[in-house]
Amino acid sequence: MKKLRTTLTLLLACAAAPLAAQTVAITGGRVVVGDGSAPIENGIVVIRNGRVVAAGAGVAVPADAERVDASGRWVTPGLFAGFSRLGLLEVDAVDASNDTAASSGPFSAAIDVAPAINPRSAPVAVNRAAGITRAVVAPVTARSIFAGQGAVIDLGSDMSAVTRARAFQFVELGEQGAEEAGGSRAAAHVLFRNALREARELSGNGRIDGGGGASRRQGANDQRDLPLEEVPGAEERTLGNRANRSDDVLLTRFDAAALVPVLTGRQLLLVHAERASDILAVLALRLEFPALRMVLVGAGEGWTVARELAASGVPVIANALSDLPDAFERTAATQSNIGRMQAAGVRVALGMLGEDEARMVRVTPQLAGNLVALRNVPGAAGLSWGEAFALISSAPAEAMGLGAELGSLRAGRSADVVVWSGDPLELSSTPELVMIDGVRQPLENRQTRLRDRYRSIDERQLPEAYDR
Repeated sequence: MKKLRTTLTLLLACAAAPLAAQTVAITGGRVVVGDGSAPIENGIVVIRNGRVVAAGAGVAVPADAERVDASGRWVTPGLFAGFSRLGLLEVDAVDASNDTAASSGPFSAAIDVAPAINPRSAPVAVNRAAGITRAVVAPVTARSIFAGQGAVIDLGSDMSAVTRARAFQFVELGEQGAEEAGGSRAAAHVLFRNALREARELSGNGRIDGGGGASRRQGANDQRDLPLEEVPGAEERTLGNRANRSDDVLLTRFDAAALVPVLTGRQLLLVHAERASDILAVLALRLEFPALRMVLVGAGEGWTVARELAASGVPVIANALSDLPDAFERTAATQSNIGRMQAAGVRVALGMLGEDEARMVRVTPQLAGNLVALRNVPGAAGLSWGEAFALISSAPAEAMGLGAELGSLRAGRSADVVVWSGDPLELSSTPELVMIDGVRQPLENRQTRLRDRYRSIDERQLPEAYDR
């Protein structure tokens, strides 16, 4: 018991302030690499200069390492929210705190959410304290099937939240897309194809320097790997090429230019589709635009077309337990959706589209744990513990093309590490130490301050309304 109290004191002290040492060794814990493999008993994680050096059993501890004793605890990669609106929304009813959509603006595809992300928003701090270290942040559609360009962020306590700006373009091609297009799915697909043709026309058949996704850690020395606006003169050359545009264009020049990286396969395209027929229609778009690099979001009926999804190689970011036919596009919803897709060979990650994804991504461990529990339900398709944890760590990173950088404790990855009091997929477990890029993060937030204030408040401090 004395050792347990000493370890807890050390962990809490480490969480309160970053260590000066550049090398840290977390020892004695049950280590989860995050790649789908089983936990490793009495493992060691070594971190140097913000990167994972090694993780596993029998790892040598450098002599200059600052040691953190994690005996009796679990050590995992930070959780990766596969789909969210973190940092874009505080209070739904207060428009000034809502940057999810531009309902009356002139632009759609050209919108870039990065400048709107608020690292100091309350949901960021609350979710960081729950072990979320990275998140995919997507805009919301307003007057077009194109919502704009989303970002991958970290939840660190500094002001540099954006890991990769313009990481993807987000488009709606299900029921919501049909509504935005004027009332039918057919119209939504016509608008989509027309938009990419306008982008092709604007770029001169796609021959343009530029692409999507600049990482603040990954240097882009080749101009072909830079976002359009970071290539000197590229945007001016593209937007100035008005002679190649028809008179009946539907997109603004900036929106069309923003779709050039999508057209050429330099920027991911995240497509929301739930119904089986919508999913197949989305996959068929690559027949006309073969360079598209797509990720499917939602896929509530994905299990019914799992063979086609697996053959396409398109990753899926799916909701964990969307099991009710709450919309016509999800009449075949089932708790076994993810398990069946994964069994068929579909690359699946866990997201939270339409489930208070601006604030509650912290419940992703619970959702992943439910997928493990499904293995005990007769006739259901669940996942192993390692498979379920990968859905909220390495799988989202890989879906976003960042698997070599984020999402696991493999050597060379960014040191996003969480030390848990117990099994992270159990509701009773809490993070005791959170690191992002090797920097220890504060776990205090508005909720913890309110808890501490009112947990043992003197009755004399209560307002008169509480007097009996």
